[in-house]
Amino acid sequence: MSVMRFPPQFLDEIRARIPISEVIGRRVVWDRRKTQSSKGDWWACCPFHGEKSPSFHCEDAKGRYHCFGCGVSGDHFRFLTELEGMSFPEAVERLAGEAGLPMPARDRDEEKRQETQATLIDALRLAAEFFRQTLQEADGAKARAYLRDRGINPVVQKAFGLGYAPDNRNRLKEFLAGRGVGRAEIEGAGLVVHGEGIAVSYDRFRDRVMFPILDIRERAIAFGGRALAAGVPAKYLNSPETEVFHKGQVLYNLAGARRAAKGTGTLIVAEGYMDVIALHQGGFENAVAPLGTALTERQLDLLWRTVPEPILCFDGDAAGLKAANRAAELALPLLRPGRSLRFALLPEGKDPDDLLRASGPEAMREVLDRARPLADLVWMRETGGGGFDTPERRAELEGRLKAMMRQIGDESVRRHYLQDVQERLAAFFGPPPARGGGGGWNGRRREDGRGGGGAPRRAGAPGAGRRSPVSERLARSALLGGGARATAAPMREMSILVGFVNHPLLLREAFDYFADLELTSPELERLRSAVIDVYADGQPHSREEILAELDRRLLLEPFQACEQKLQAVRLWSFLDGAALEDAREAVRQALHLQHRYLSLHRELRAAEAALATDGDDLAHAQLVEIHREINNLAGTEALIDGFGLLSGRPAKGI
Repeated sequence: MSVMRFPPQFLDEIRARIPISEVIGRRVVWDRRKTQSSKGDWWACCPFHGEKSPSFHCEDAKGRYHCFGCGVSGDHFRFLTELEGMSFPEAVERLAGEAGLPMPARDRDEEKRQETQATLIDALRLAAEFFRQTLQEADGAKARAYLRDRGINPVVQKAFGLGYAPDNRNRLKEFLAGRGVGRAEIEGAGLVVHGEGIAVSYDRFRDRVMFPILDIRERAIAFGGRALAAGVPAKYLNSPETEVFHKGQVLYNLAGARRAAKGTGTLIVAEGYMDVIALHQGGFENAVAPLGTALTERQLDLLWRTVPEPILCFDGDAAGLKAANRAAELALPLLRPGRSLRFALLPEGKDPDDLLRASGPEAMREVLDRARPLADLVWMRETGGGGFDTPERRAELEGRLKAMMRQIGDESVRRHYLQDVQERLAAFFGPPPARGGGGGWNGRRREDGRGGGGAPRRAGAPGAGRRSPVSERLARSALLGGGARATAAPMREMSILVGFVNHPLLLREAFDYFADLELTSPELERLRSAVIDVYADGQPHSREEILAELDRRLLLEPFQACEQKLQAVRLWSFLDGAALEDAREAVRQALHLQHRYLSLHRELRAAEAALATDGDDLAHAQLVEIHREINNLAGTEALIDGFGLLSGRPAKGI
């Protein structure tokens, strides 16, 4: 009885009807301290190896078990085959009986197909042996020299089963025929070129270093060959599609990388065979590669079945960026909770082998540690180098980004991506100024009246130039730093705090903004904490009550010193005598400017760190755009002309 003859739907129905904890619970004692049976979360001492503390875990929702001690994992059927020694059909038959399901009728066509595949697998196994053997013979000297020049040591060569196809049209075919492999199997395995117009078939791979391509059960199902002679049309040549090999459904080294991923928690997706082998030799054994083509949906699914966020590692040139963008476009519709991607770009002109040999594993580790989420890659692609100085261009960017995010199939992930886009756009362009008497924060006011909900909470990646209308008075003001940029942040923080205290109605409208404000001055932090304590009960408080509490805490004098500094630079709109509308607008603008100032400098530090060791194109582009935005910070904020007129005191110094 063949392992593969059972329809997947039949096996899934068994899993659905019988909790995996019921199957495993017959052989283990669940740990009461860690187990949460109501949630289907079970822990026990591992039945596969001796241990005193429970590291064996199973989840009914996933129908899987895993031991964090010895690394075994599997489902209902694997537990019975590995622990109780049953064959797979025996395990299926037992559990089907317990689930009340009749065994499916035998599929003769499927069994025949499986028998055919088995003969092809045998032919491919013998071919792999032939290539490995030839590498060590006199004919393989050139291939051994190539591998030696590439720095691939013999231990790694053996681990990957590397070999050599001799420069001969019939050597492999004759070897297989001598082992009893028939013509149909040799042709069916893709090992020879045959067909119409070819009188006599001949070996497909000649004078090439050979890379066996293994399935998840580590059986050879195809080969890749790297030409050693110059001028050969195909530098790399793969086996054709066969009954056992479909290149869009296979990843090179997946079986070995999955084992390593249990310790690392991720997979690295490189571009080719040699990249994977170089990474393995450098200590990154969790690397895989597609087979000479762009990633497919099936390959993404294979990655996600192993880890939630594989890292796609591409060369840092135009081709690498293009490949990264293609992968992002493919992945977007398929995203769901626990399934995403990260992207790492190598220094331009270098592949993993180059970087590892020149700078060692630590340099590679730094590249991987700087891997960026998919959302960042999409944002950088859409905003990098663009000009968004008109409403139409900004609207086009917004529409393009949102259209991309609406492709995401999972509703919850789609909602969060759309929210992320909105926050990045708000930080990128700045919120619209609130005009008139509506008094909203960022255009709206929260229902509870306590805090504005619209101001951006985080910084998006910076982008190319855009300029909002800005009065020259604002550009020269102390809020923007003028000629004393080092004092800009404390002066801005001071203005916000004084504005809220002098106009307590703003605390009711935007308390969350006040409480979440990042302050760099310890003195201002103490003042803010005192104000929060006064306001913590949610009751209305007057300016006088807040000042009285500051006086009680010996903080009134520092507060008054802040007011005097604002008076000295003529920032009247934050003071007690300003009209509420002027104060609201001044505080709103200052809050946004503070947010942009801090987020830009965080982005700047991150970008500088990314470039510390050669860096990549994305990091360099980001650094350029951050510097551009910092230099044009005055252009990202606007105070309406005539600011302060409602207070009867135009702010000529602003």
